Amino acid sequence: MTTLIIHHWDADGICSASLIASILDYLGESWRNLTPPIGRYEFDDRIWREIERATDVFVVDLNVPEIVERIDRKVTFIDHHVQPKILKHNVEHVNPIIDGRSEKEYPSASWVVSDYFSFWSYLSTLGAIGDVGRRVFDWNRKAMELLAEYGLKKEDGMKLTSLIDSNYVVMDRWGVEDAVRFILESEPRELLENERWLRNLSRIEREVWKALNNVERYKKFTKIEFKSNFNIISKVARKAVWVMGYDVVLAVNRGFGEDGQIYLRISPKLAGIIDVPKIIEELKVRGFNVGGKREVLGLVCPKERIDEAVRIIEGLL
Repeated sequence: MTTLIIHHWDADGICSASLIASILDYLGESWRNLTPPIGRYEFDDRIWREIERATDVFVVDLNVPEIVERIDRKVTFIDHHVQPKILKHNVEHVNPIIDGRSEKEYPSASWVVSDYFSFWSYLSTLGAIGDVGRRVFDWNRKAMELLAEYGLKKEDGMKLTSLIDSNYVVMDRWGVEDAVRFILESEPRELLENERWLRNLSRIEREVWKALNNVERYKKFTKIEFKSNFNIISKVARKAVWVMGYDVVLAVNRGFGEDGQIYLRISPKLAGIIDVPKIIEELKVRGFNVGGKREVLGLVCPKERIDEAVRIIEGLL
């Protein structure tokens, strides 16, 4: 009997999967973790084969309710994105956000996992840092307390999150999956010295700053267009909002392999004023593979549809 954990490729997804795996280890249950192809919110044949072999399935930090509904096993779907409630007998849908709770209460999937299982660790905070950055320390005193329990400072948490994220940013799917077990087998201080992750960070920083040289200011938003094979689009948008101070950033990567990427991020003060969920729904109606929440939108599409998606987003902004 094996439990399959299918998780997002970023720090929040990896930390959430690690928390679940830690609980399964404690219970003496076997498990395996997989992530979808990086940048694609879909399950490939590899994942569907493993679902067929599994007895229980966790899907965590992946905004794919329509895919979860297709799984014929017992599924625990844990998330914090805006999505419709799944009402199937084999699915336990755990998402406080769609039940009316706020992002400040549940800033990440890792926070939802920890609350659901009443199991907290520094990983709970790392996932939250990955999704909302330093703001989590303003919102929730517990975030800092959890780091301190493991002898970590705020800057350690920020660096650890970037190191874990580095696996998906350099498009290393196997590295993403291996990170879960490596986290379980290592002390936090060991993770800070992971040589492969540190090399990744150096490469990523150079690529991000190269992209940020392409800023175009418009009346109601800032656009950043670039070409990169690295999955840096969310980092580019976050840095533009959190570090450079832009309120609305539309990032467009026209060189992501055979596809294009679009990422919209708005500052917290505009959440609710700019209706990002409405933009997401409009793009879904047009057949785009898109997801997100109140402050972010992520989209992957064929290169020939990039301009169409950009026009839709710009029009709604």
